[in-house]
Amino acid sequence: MNVRDYYFTAKGIQDLVDTERNSPSYSQSLPRRLALWRRGFLSRAGVIYDFERYDPASFVNNYQRFVRTKNLNGTWSIALSNKLFFDWLMRAYGDHRMAVHGLVRDGVFHEFDDTHEPAPSAVAGDETATLESTVGSRAVARRGAGEWVADRLDADGKLVLKWIMGGGGENVLLCSRTADGYEINGDRYDRDALVARVDDLENYLVCEHVEQGPYSAALYPETPNTIRVLTMYDEAAEEAFIAAAVQRIGTDRSGSMDNFSQGGLSAEIDVETGELGPGAQLPDESDHLEWHAHHPETGARIQGTRIPAWETIRERVLELASSHPMLPYVGWDLVLTDDEGSFKVIEANDHPGLKAMQVHGPLLTDDRVRRFYERHGVC
Repeated sequence: MNVRDYYFTAKGIQDLVDTERNSPSYSQSLPRRLALWRRGFLSRAGVIYDFERYDPASFVNNYQRFVRTKNLNGTWSIALSNKLFFDWLMRAYGDHRMAVHGLVRDGVFHEFDDTHEPAPSAVAGDETATLESTVGSRAVARRGAGEWVADRLDADGKLVLKWIMGGGGENVLLCSRTADGYEINGDRYDRDALVARVDDLENYLVCEHVEQGPYSAALYPETPNTIRVLTMYDEAAEEAFIAAAVQRIGTDRSGSMDNFSQGGLSAEIDVETGELGPGAQLPDESDHLEWHAHHPETGARIQGTRIPAWETIRERVLELASSHPMLPYVGWDLVLTDDEGSFKVIEANDHPGLKAMQVHGPLLTDDRVRRFYERHGVC
């Protein structure tokens, strides 16, 4: 084991312990929790996973996920964990790339312009836009970050600000223009407060807001409802395959995001047909999972609904994954932009969480998935 492996092991164990400390135990007894810990599971797994129906050994346990999957992509993991690097990776796939306008750093907005020319809106009439430099092949113009974001919101209506590192919906700011001001993740701001909030950010990317298509919006229009696709690369077959996929759906409990951990729904996608199963939801006040054939607020049908043009989406994701064999393990987050198979990749995850997938059943019952994890020393 080299220094890098030691680092990721130590970091994974720390994250595992911190997650256990900050997660609900759902009133499980101490002996029950000890039994789960001995098998490598967090306490919450006793409620989330169906251990009565499935052998616990058929699940990727929490220790394996936090510690052993953390370095599956090796030195190439930076291409996924750093969102700016990932944007560079996706520039070859313009149809599926979410536009990144620039970077907030030290209270300054560094604008990326794909035409290799300084963007007029960034320099005209602004005394702060006096320094230009180049990031890769991109021209960059600098001005106050908060003012740029406020002006762009006035023009476009919505933006997404993401910390350059991190995942799981953390440090994501959904910004919008309202009739009487602005909102960030549902909280109201006037212009001065918005400018101050943005100026205080460090290393945040300013991205386009991707509008979801009719299918996704019908599920729950208040959040982007993303599809998470977990791909693995089969070295023997020299191709990627889909290990699992889920439709994530926002709820009133999940706020501005669709994250399962925050109270959103996770519906299993039949990889062959694109048909959804029922939506699972983490316990709120009870100690039992909730299952929804229809959305609890909108009433939209979930179970039995088929994703439009799923075959097109599936094959395109497999093309993306197969084109990057140096990244054998990726959790792709997609926003469907129409009902014809078009989508944007808003994020790709280096060591994606598995509870939203394994709540529907263990991953290791699939022989191809098990072989992948065994080959990479996960189980």
